[in-house]
Amino acid sequence: MSVNSKQCFFKQNQINHIDYKDIEILKRFINPHGRILSSKKTGVCAKNQRKLANAIKLARFMSLMPYVAR
Repeated sequence: MSVNSKQCFFKQNQINHIDYKDIEILKRFINPHGRILSSKKTGVCAKNQRKLANAIKLARFMSLMPYVAR
């Protein structure tokens, strides 16, 4: 099973807009230390990975998510 066989989470669930206010979805794509997981680990396509990273960064800026976790 290769890395490319993973399906993009957002394409599977027909999610076109990745919303920074939807914290429950965004939490799935950060590790316990609060870092954004790579697309190789999550299986998210490149286009949605960029949108996801921007949404997480905006959620951090708006104080909806922590920058680091202890």
